[in-house]
Amino acid sequence: TPNQASADLLADEISTLYAHINAATSRLLEKIQRFDERGLYSYFNCKSTAQWLSWACGIGLGAGREKVRVANALVKLPKTRQAFREGIVSYSKVRALTRVATEANEDAFLNIAHHATAAQTERIIRNHRRVIACQDDKAQFKRSLTWLWDTDGALVFKGRLAAEQGALFLKALEQVFKAHEHHKCHEAAYQEQISVTCKHADALMLLTEQALGATPTATSSADRYQVSVHVSAKALTGELDLKVDPEDAPQLENGVSLPLKTAERLTCDASIVPILENAKSEPLSVGRKTRTVPAALRRALKRRDKSCCFPGCEQIHYVDAHHIRHWAHGGETKLDNLVSLCRYHHRQLHEGGFEIECRGSDFTFKDALGRPVPVTREDHRLGDVETLVENVSAEISLDAAGLKAECDWRPPDYHHIAEILAQYAGTERP
Repeated sequence: TPNQASADLLADEISTLYAHINAATSRLLEKIQRFDERGLYSYFNCKSTAQWLSWACGIGLGAGREKVRVANALVKLPKTRQAFREGIVSYSKVRALTRVATEANEDAFLNIAHHATAAQTERIIRNHRRVIACQDDKAQFKRSLTWLWDTDGALVFKGRLAAEQGALFLKALEQVFKAHEHHKCHEAAYQEQISVTCKHADALMLLTEQALGATPTATSSADRYQVSVHVSAKALTGELDLKVDPEDAPQLENGVSLPLKTAERLTCDASIVPILENAKSEPLSVGRKTRTVPAALRRALKRRDKSCCFPGCEQIHYVDAHHIRHWAHGGETKLDNLVSLCRYHHRQLHEGGFEIECRGSDFTFKDALGRPVPVTREDHRLGDVETLVENVSAEISLDAAGLKAECDWRPPDYHHIAEILAQYAGTERP
């Protein structure tokens, strides 16, 4: 029968084990920091340490980015790093502290972590950041708009505007909202069943439709953003030796030469304007601009691949359509000869010595040495908690008491704490 003694024993075992896990996590972050600082992820054809962690260790990309951020922040916080390594503060507290702590105020925030729970620590630091942010006169440089597709198919977006931009946006939304309300006033069901937030969403859609229906200006031509690359068809097919005929090397419109591999990548999926020239490079005729990958085929490719197909990469934006067999070498512009690649890995295939093989709908990537790039680097090793505790305990003496916050469990006066922290940072609350 469970009793207080057995409850205390099991609670102590859990707390002690978690202290060991915190100490082990500290060691993990130290190694991640060294890995990131040296840029070792590039040896595994990854764009970042976070991507390598996702590929090799099965960590979510967002969680990987957060671990890299915390690992790099701890370099400048020696006392926090030591407390973390000894299992005295948890990863949750350390993650919160690294968002605001500096060498100058580390003692104050570490003291909060010692005497508050993780939830209280996070709330205190969140309030502190709000106080400091209110006095930031560079809010206009922090404007942003991000979005994602939710599991139910809805678009979820989050934005940040400077004060005057926000006021202008709300004014426009308010006007459209009122017009929309007037238009719907005769529909009693609409007024009764639709919430205000739904009506705001409808107003935003109406605002979007008005913007899309606006007459485009003369300055909206896509050609204003075109980058022209001049390349000979014979150079792309390898019929020309550019060492013998360097004047036939690919060039930008300003005359800057490009490597042939770069020209191949740029023409892999681009708007092509064929120009017939005579022996003196004088144009005889200029054909109509054609799209290498038609819009319908691009949609089918996006539906099939979803994201960049390079192992370990999940990028969905700024993705190119790569010809597995380049069109200059006779490759057809059809779905079986196309694969989606982000700009970084597209460059790797054209200029980094990588190759791709296609067998039906399966793609195999090979590095410059001809070795296949595995889909994942996870070893699926069996975790041994006892070995973890044994190894960590051999270096550091830990106990469950270290993690317990020294507080009386009464709700803190968050407003007062924010005032004190603002004064400590040399600022005043607005």
